Amino acid sequence: MQTASTIPAILHRNAAQCPDAVAVADDSITLTHSQLLAAARRIAGAYLDRGVASGDRVGIWLPNSVEFIVSLLGAHLVGVVPVPLNTRYRGAEVRTILQRSRAKLVVLADGFLGTDYSTMLLEACDGDALDPAGALPALSTIVDTRSQGHHATLGWSEFLRGADRHAPSDITALIETVTPDSLSDILFTSGTTGIPKGVMSTHFQTTGVAAAWAHGAGLTPNDRYATVNPYFHAFGYKAGIIAALSAACTIYPVAKFEPTELLRLIDQEKITVLPGVPTMFLSLINHRDRAAYDLSSLRFSIAGAASVPPSLFRDMRDVLGIDTIAQAYGLTECVVATQSRPNENPEHMATTTGPAIPGIEICVVDNDGAELPVGDDGEVLLRGRYVMVGYFENPEATQAAIDNAGWLHTGDVGHIDEHGCLTITDRVKDMYIAGGFNVYPAEIESVLHEHPSVHDCAVIGIDDPRLGAVGKAWIVTNSSPANADTLIAWCRERLANYKVPREIEFVDDLPRNPSGKIAKRELRERTPHASAD
Repeated sequence: MQTASTIPAILHRNAAQCPDAVAVADDSITLTHSQLLAAARRIAGAYLDRGVASGDRVGIWLPNSVEFIVSLLGAHLVGVVPVPLNTRYRGAEVRTILQRSRAKLVVLADGFLGTDYSTMLLEACDGDALDPAGALPALSTIVDTRSQGHHATLGWSEFLRGADRHAPSDITALIETVTPDSLSDILFTSGTTGIPKGVMSTHFQTTGVAAAWAHGAGLTPNDRYATVNPYFHAFGYKAGIIAALSAACTIYPVAKFEPTELLRLIDQEKITVLPGVPTMFLSLINHRDRAAYDLSSLRFSIAGAASVPPSLFRDMRDVLGIDTIAQAYGLTECVVATQSRPNENPEHMATTTGPAIPGIEICVVDNDGAELPVGDDGEVLLRGRYVMVGYFENPEATQAAIDNAGWLHTGDVGHIDEHGCLTITDRVKDMYIAGGFNVYPAEIESVLHEHPSVHDCAVIGIDDPRLGAVGKAWIVTNSSPANADTLIAWCRERLANYKVPREIEFVDDLPRNPSGKIAKRELRERTPHASAD
């Protein structure tokens, strides 16, 4: 299919070239490409009716679903900038991101995972998230896709009816203003400081990395793509939704990973493409009833977002029967940087993420910034057309991340082999990965410091057979009594569950280096199963 450098152009191309082909299949809801464009236009009109204009931000706090897809694409159509929100976030975490982005509207789904998202957000804003003088002065509307509206929320049907007050020509005129250089989204990611930073990307960058991923996966309109990776993450959004649309294949949203349900979906819908994290594939491989399901339709997969056991690719091929398996490397600031070579040896693939994709350069440097030779470990730098525009309203952080020569300093340590393939071996930052999600210890430490019993603390990642890594907190208490269960409960009320420490150790003091900073390397040395950072 012809390439397109804006998301509206992709939607219009698909609606013109394959209008009756299925674009999204979500349980009982099926949308063809022409219906998807119509649904996105309706959402766009509903945004306008609520006072959301081109350039404004909207939060999308939804699970993988057709509602997420149309909320996202409706924003794209008229130059509104979506801000996807992690469905595991607590109210205070979302409040911070909505504050920083000054989002005018947020779409959520009360009841997903048993969570009352609207109540959680209202409580985090002292009972009134829509008070212009309160915590979120820009926010004017909370839309709940799963109800007719309650508390301060607007029901999904009522929200959609607002589109009827806008002429189709109003939408069309705004669509024509969206260019490849228009912002496509702001994805908030914490840093080592624990302060959320909004990664800005353009339509050109989002469609470009999606097309690169789709090309590497060999996507065609005949593919049936099960999108398990969450849409609030760049992997699920750009290598999922937009990559699938760029190839005009069918998207099957998976709201929650349940091994049996996923096996059933693959069998019944003849899924052909299934990316995911290693823990997902291990669950399928070890499922006691796996043999009862026909998985022969699977042809392509990527196991990304965490370290890969050496045997995993062999089992994905030999046990699950997946024809082609690949690896990739990226981060929110550059979603797809490398991808495995075609017909890559599984043993080599297990240790590398492949060479740079077209349009991206990779350089590995030492502590002084000098480029290192093949095989030597150093910090991985990226440069090229798909590196972020910068951090939203944060020029200092942008300047710290991207140097004057245009190199993005990833904070990851790795090396390039003789084939030009990148291997990630370590992390400069304290960040660790739990179940495919980035976890930043500084954010957890900030929450722990708020507890009246905590005098000082430090968090590191420790190995976990299921999630890859989980948190361990080292705690120095003050005169107030405390126990591990109390502190874990404190964190669980304030953080997404994958951020909550699984272990707590009480100590009299924490080791520090000569500059007074906590020496986390020493804490890792004390912990035999500490995860490399």
